[in-house]
Amino acid sequence: MKENKEKMQKEQEAKKDDNIKESKKAEKIKAKEDKKAKKEQKKQDKKEKAPNKFIQTIKKKWLINGTKTTILVLLIIAIFIAINLGMQVLDLTPLDFTQEQLYTLTDESKERVKDIEKDVNIYFIGYTDEDSTVDLAKQYGKANERINVEAIEDVSTRPDLSQKYGIESGAEGIIVECGERSKVLTASDLVTYDTSTYETISIAEEKLTSSILSVTADEVPKVYFLEGYSDFSLNQNMYMLSIYLGNEVNETETLDILSVGKVPDDCDTLVITSPSKDFDDVATNSILDYINRGGNILWLNAAIATEVDFPNVNKVLETYGIKPFEVGIIRETDTSKMVSEQPDLIMPEIQYSDITKDIYNTTGVIFVNATKINVDTDKLDELNVEENDLLLASEGSYFRTDFNNQQNGVADGEETGTFVVGAEMVKTIQEADEEAGTEEITSSLVIYGENYFISDYQLSQNSQYGAIQLAYNKDLVLNSIAYLTDREEDITARKDTGTVTYTATEQQDTIIRAIIFTVPALIIIAGIVVWQVRRRKK
Repeated sequence: MKENKEKMQKEQEAKKDDNIKESKKAEKIKAKEDKKAKKEQKKQDKKEKAPNKFIQTIKKKWLINGTKTTILVLLIIAIFIAINLGMQVLDLTPLDFTQEQLYTLTDESKERVKDIEKDVNIYFIGYTDEDSTVDLAKQYGKANERINVEAIEDVSTRPDLSQKYGIESGAEGIIVECGERSKVLTASDLVTYDTSTYETISIAEEKLTSSILSVTADEVPKVYFLEGYSDFSLNQNMYMLSIYLGNEVNETETLDILSVGKVPDDCDTLVITSPSKDFDDVATNSILDYINRGGNILWLNAAIATEVDFPNVNKVLETYGIKPFEVGIIRETDTSKMVSEQPDLIMPEIQYSDITKDIYNTTGVIFVNATKINVDTDKLDELNVEENDLLLASEGSYFRTDFNNQQNGVADGEETGTFVVGAEMVKTIQEADEEAGTEEITSSLVIYGENYFISDYQLSQNSQYGAIQLAYNKDLVLNSIAYLTDREEDITARKDTGTVTYTATEQQDTIIRAIIFTVPALIIIAGIVVWQVRRRKK
């Protein structure tokens, strides 16, 4: 019994010792874990509290006194200036976020100048390198290294240019120069004005590109406008067209055929606009002689309101198989082919051709009070003439001869159907003959039964019409002339870059410069003063 009791006592003591050992072991493990956790926490706290070495260096070594602070500020400013100068040296193309890409040279312009093998200088007199137009022009140099662009704030620093072009100090101008050929532009040449939207339309790229091509081209097409027989005048009613033609590298000139006695030999295209009186014999014979030499004609004919007798005008037209124009206008019944639900504002259907291929799928053109072109198809073979239709009024159109009838819709007796309102007539003057060594000679007539669509006239006297802008229709006429002058590379779909321009006044410019330069400098100075005051208080 005593032995069992001692045995049990020993077992209890052994068990107690084991528990003590386990407890001490657990305490050691916990202490070890706590020590490790504290070490990790201390390490983390030290890491979080560790100051940035660069910042500490700046605080301890540079911001310890005002002199070093000033040096630091000047250093930062110097780095900023160096970066800007570096960007200018690299001459990177500016980022252009405008929807119309107003400040970026188009691929078309780059393609047209990249193969020029002549040195071209573009001088911007009275401009600075920061001007957006200068930035645009410098992109030509990237497309072709032979094109050099230079901004000259004061022409007095370049007396050679001042003497050569007669530019006075303080004046502004743009000179595009290639050898002995040059073109001088003004700031107003780079924009046109839209009177309906009160916007200025930038044509800077068009004008610069055309000027470069003009001074480097071996030959520039010459377009003559016949004068003295029409109410439409190049200088008065078609001034905007002359501007656009100039932009397309054409020389335009009026032709007083009675004074000259003939169509000049350098005429690439003769433009005849809506005759309001008959040609005299001198004009008739001169035009027929021009046709027989292989000359090309662009003929624009507005609708006729009263019966006229123009035998000589008709004689010229008959050479191409065109019948005399009739009194009357074309009107539409298809609302999808008219503008603002006005039957006499029609949108003809563009037919695919060499002239219209690049505007074939566009919104088209607007004709107002158009007339039909009557072709004598029975005589075309006899006249050696081939007809290519360019524009057709839709099947829902009709021809109205009674101008007193103001009702919409077809009236009894009115002619309906598809009418030709634009056509190309190609007349073969001489067949090619290899044995005789003669080449083919042809004369082309591009004719439209409308004239207002490319005039400066604003049809605003009737508010329901709105304004018909040349800018909307220019592709058709410019492509027609490009085709007739044998410059098919100029046939394209041109995009307008309309934008409301803003020019800062001298006072506004001063304010802008103050915001850019003075305000940051004041902030820096204020920071230094505040820091010095706080430092002294300590």
